[in-house]
Amino acid sequence: MFELVQAGGWLMLPILLCSVIAAAIIIERLWTLRQKKVIPEKLLTGIWNLLSSDALTERHITEIENGSPLGRVLAAGLINRHLSRDLIRESIEENGRHVVHEMEKFMNTLGTISTITPLLGLLGTVIGMIRVFTAITVIGVGDPGQLAGGISEALITTAAGLTVAIPSLIFYRHLKRRIDELVVAMEQEAMKLVEFLHGERSELA
Repeated sequence: MFELVQAGGWLMLPILLCSVIAAAIIIERLWTLRQKKVIPEKLLTGIWNLLSSDALTERHITEIENGSPLGRVLAAGLINRHLSRDLIRESIEENGRHVVHEMEKFMNTLGTISTITPLLGLLGTVIGMIRVFTAITVIGVGDPGQLAGGISEALITTAAGLTVAIPSLIFYRHLKRRIDELVVAMEQEAMKLVEFLHGERSELA
């Protein structure tokens, strides 16, 4: 492995660094964006039970807010539950934008890595071919060893760049899709809460 890195030249260092960063982001996002962590089961049912029994307190709202991303969104509606329906929705949407922004944390970095690593590999190819033609200019084509060094550098950096870029792009698209699905599910849960709060207030009126 070390021989390959050494043969690939100095451009292998940023490519390897990108691979480490990409792997860390992928693992962290896969763990953070688990369905049960973002949208806990029976969270909305528990809120309904508290509201129906008029047992909801500030402590409950704080626990809901700190428990999950969905909890943060729903807590915004609960805090403003005595306001009009439009104001409740507005507070939920505003809070939801912050939650979605946090869910997309590091995604731009992962997308950038999937884009720049093939370019780093291409740059390594260009540098390797420059070495080949420089060697041909200086010593001619009589020394295969000199030519092979430049060619191997070109091929190794290209392969390394693609090896990092391909899985990075796959996971980038997978995680973006997961975020979109979670956002839709959170919106549905939030609208259920709004309808419940609005219906409850209508009954009281």
